[in-house]
Amino acid sequence: MADEVEGARGADYAGLAAVGPYGVRPGHALITMVEPHPGHEYAYNRWYEDDHYYAGATAMPWMFAGRRWVATKDLQELRYPEDSAVARPVGTGCYLSTYWVTEGRYDEHMQWTVAINKRLNRDGRVYQDRTHVFTAFQDHEATVYRDGAAGPRDFHALDHPYAGLVLQVVDAEGPEQRAELLEWLRSRHLPKRLSGSPAALVTVFRPTPLPGDRMTYVKQVEGVDTRLTLLWFLQEDPRTCWAHFTGLDAAVAEAGLGRVELVAPFIPTVPGTDRYVDRLR
Repeated sequence: MADEVEGARGADYAGLAAVGPYGVRPGHALITMVEPHPGHEYAYNRWYEDDHYYAGATAMPWMFAGRRWVATKDLQELRYPEDSAVARPVGTGCYLSTYWVTEGRYDEHMQWTVAINKRLNRDGRVYQDRTHVFTAFQDHEATVYRDGAAGPRDFHALDHPYAGLVLQVVDAEGPEQRAELLEWLRSRHLPKRLSGSPAALVTVFRPTPLPGDRMTYVKQVEGVDTRLTLLWFLQEDPRTCWAHFTGLDAAVAEAGLGRVELVAPFIPTVPGTDRYVDRLR
């Protein structure tokens, strides 16, 4: 009987792989910014790197790329605006993880991720001494490139050795204004801002609500109807080129299309190490 059940499960895998979308475009993303509780920085980092990054993320179907980022204390101090609606206080959330999900496979992936996280939690493989500051699955809206067709594409972005990343969160004035904000970003603001900058590309996403049966330690997503999330992929350490990323809030305000709620720089972690953990506080 056990062999028959296992065989049926194998057939399910074969059937799912044989139909449906299987392109490489990052149609969806998981973007999660987390703060380990004081005194738990090393233990949290080892849990995430040694277990959760794989068992709770990249081992899942249709999640095809991932990368972790860290904000040391000096990077946290560059963040703005001070009265952020995302991070309170604005320096909260020293680790950021970003993952790409195959376009058109969001529903299948969500069913798996809810089920596996329930199992991980039941088996004691979820680290509790952390706070989810900004965690959301998001749908891809646009990618804007500095150099046109030259260089890596957005589906390469989490594998290419970028030296830094800037997370930008923008809220439109209302649901009707978000489409206008997106068009302004895509056609006017981002091309101009990217020109001559150390950022090779910017991806733009909009958040989607988490399922009702999500884990209770992850709060429901805010700003589903009004928010856009931008990821700027940098070819330089953000500390050496931060002047390029100041004033993003003023630019959006001047356009009259919304409010910047967070601009936060990160650098990539070094997998398998505790590098930077002693520089978080």
